Amino acid sequence: SQALLTIALGNLLVLVPMVLNGHPGTKYGIPFPVLARASFGVLGANIPSILRSLVACGWFGIQCWIGGHAIFQLAVAVVPDTWILPQPFAQALGISSGELLGFLAFWFVNLHFIHHGTESIKRLQTWAAPFLILMGLALLTWAWVRVGSLGEILEATASRPGTPPFSTLFWPGLTAMVGFWATLALNIPDFTRYGSGQRSQILGQVLGLPTTMILFSFVGIAVTSATRILFGGEGIWDPVELVGRIGGPLITLVAMLALSMVTLSTNVAANVVSPANGFSNLSPQRISFRAGGYITAVIGLVMMPWKLIESSEGYIFTWLIGYSALLGPVLGILLTDYFLLRRTHLDVDDLYRRGGAYEYARGFNPAAIAALVLGILPNLPGFLAQAFPDARFPGMDSALWTWCEGLYVYAWFIGFFVAGFVYRVLMAGTGARTGVGYPGAHA
Repeated sequence: SQALLTIALGNLLVLVPMVLNGHPGTKYGIPFPVLARASFGVLGANIPSILRSLVACGWFGIQCWIGGHAIFQLAVAVVPDTWILPQPFAQALGISSGELLGFLAFWFVNLHFIHHGTESIKRLQTWAAPFLILMGLALLTWAWVRVGSLGEILEATASRPGTPPFSTLFWPGLTAMVGFWATLALNIPDFTRYGSGQRSQILGQVLGLPTTMILFSFVGIAVTSATRILFGGEGIWDPVELVGRIGGPLITLVAMLALSMVTLSTNVAANVVSPANGFSNLSPQRISFRAGGYITAVIGLVMMPWKLIESSEGYIFTWLIGYSALLGPVLGILLTDYFLLRRTHLDVDDLYRRGGAYEYARGFNPAAIAALVLGILPNLPGFLAQAFPDARFPGMDSALWTWCEGLYVYAWFIGFFVAGFVYRVLMAGTGARTGVGYPGAHA
């Protein structure tokens, strides 16, 4: 119940900025990289765009690892000798040869859909969504039947000796949950630009995000709790590992194929569209959407995504909260600029040309860049402490360092409000609607 409460609250909180940031996409038909030009400048917009793209590359790699691991488990079920392949990469990469082959196979499948563009992604979504629902309900039914009582499943506790109380885990969990959706909250205009109106984009997000996330989170929590009962106290949260433990070639075959399709659908829709647009925005004449997708795939490959999720602590504190500290400030600046400064008015023509209202200082808005830096700085010590436990700023008082570490669990919220406030102050009196007051701008 505590985990479900945290997940539900996180989704409801992030829904608000997601709906707000979807407004300009629907109203003006512009994607996220173009919207960012209004606040960061026609060239400065590349900064938040690349930040978002790099995070998406990491998620692309993680999803490829999950799908590839499903292929590996399927291969093991069909050909058990897959486990004993030669291991020339095991020590250097930290994974077995079979896992690496599964990862690369799934990575190449993703390349196929990138090559064939957005229409192939839409067709994949149509087929994958029912599979996702059926797979979730099948796992919940399996757990219910095997345990015999839903009440017993819900009462099963994940607590272990030495586990911190819920009060100390709530804020990191909430920030991680918000951070999970911080990526899509930022580039939601990439999708709402195709909406028929504000009502449709608002209803779509309100009905789609909290309901499905709470439902599938309940399934995940219930099934994990059931595995503690069925497997002697061992909680199995990874669906790939769980299906492998359930056993049976036919069950494994069907489940792994379904899981692979669902993962593929999620990956190409959520982790290709945004970075492909972002990289293309760097040089639209040279980098097409397809080329941007290829760049995404290559970066996702070399990031060795299995390292990002090899522990739950690293996944939450280093990955989820870490990138939320980067994206929260960007979203704070975008919403402050669009709603508070410009009152939802944009000059679309000037978003696409140099020397217009969004030229600022040679294409960069110093106020937005300063606000971004100041929004990130308070969370930097905490991130360094998580990623590099022995790191310290030279000459920084240890008590101050410890205090800054404590701020890190609120990373997205701190970055969002600090950057938004600083941007509003710095832009006061600059003629934000027209760009007056900056070299190269016109009224």
